[in-house]
Amino acid sequence: MIKGCPFGTHRVIEPMGTMPQAALKIDNTMKIKNNELLLDVMTLNIDSASFTQIKEACNKDIDKMTTMINEIVGERGKMQNPVTGSGGMLIGVVKEIGPDFPDKSLKVGDKLATLVSLSLTPLKINKIKNVNVSNDQVDIDGQAILFETGIYSVLPADIPEKLALAALDVAGAPAQVERLVKEGDTVCIIGGGGKSGVLCAYQAMVNAGASGKVIVIEYSEENAKRILDMNLAHHVIIADATKPVEVYEKVKEITGEDVCDVVINNVNVANTEMSSILITKDDGVVYFFSMATSFTKAALGAEGVGKDVQMIVGNGYAKGHADLTLGIIRESKTIRNLFEKLYV
Repeated sequence: MIKGCPFGTHRVIEPMGTMPQAALKIDNTMKIKNNELLLDVMTLNIDSASFTQIKEACNKDIDKMTTMINEIVGERGKMQNPVTGSGGMLIGVVKEIGPDFPDKSLKVGDKLATLVSLSLTPLKINKIKNVNVSNDQVDIDGQAILFETGIYSVLPADIPEKLALAALDVAGAPAQVERLVKEGDTVCIIGGGGKSGVLCAYQAMVNAGASGKVIVIEYSEENAKRILDMNLAHHVIIADATKPVEVYEKVKEITGEDVCDVVINNVNVANTEMSSILITKDDGVVYFFSMATSFTKAALGAEGVGKDVQMIVGNGYAKGHADLTLGIIRESKTIRNLFEKLYV
């Protein structure tokens, strides 16, 4: 057995010299190197932007979606949507552990959720058993490989597996909110009705405190009502985030000219960059968690309107993000009930 590169570059087929995430094709031969982990895969939680694109391209036809997912994995050796570039994560059972894999506490038979993107994870699908169009999850018979630098979380006994998978898929978002939002801040969550938005809104309410203000922008009236019913925001605005001036005017009605200290973008569609930027005060922070974000549109758009704001690209990993997110599920009965209804 040979030791592979810790970052997985030994599995890159095309173009050579790139990292697995950037590669167009990787080797998904399910024979591990000394420092790799082999998993029997149960469920894929496909990234929201990716799943939305697949669903729309296939007109919600499950047979067509199944074919498209199989074709992507067959072509690339990984689940990386060629349109959005994003992946997701998975639940799997440990089948084989390389002798040089760093975590010596892990055992064959442990069930875990990967916390690295499917866009870089070698994956082989034998059969797609079920595609759930309502929650982005795909049950499969397959296998995957985790590199030694790949992060994961052993699934907790007190939270249903698919609920934990859904929450951990977006764990980086509430963890960044916990870092960025301070007591007394005015915070806006764009796309607050989805799973990442709900978790971010909860954490924003905790951090901003009694003197702060949390605003949620939602396109869906149903999602907007849900946020209000769950008491996850002080104000909810129903608006189309692809219309920046309309959003800006509605936010100003609540905040005045100061607008927001921190804006979190969780929207899974394109062209919402300028709404985020316009409602952020100078020297404020915009966190783009959405995988539909265009760096070009954000950077040049901010320059074009003379906005001096700090823009942070959503990193799916933050130290302690899994524990924080699972902690929210344990703390908030309303969020847990919602997630159980959607994902279990």
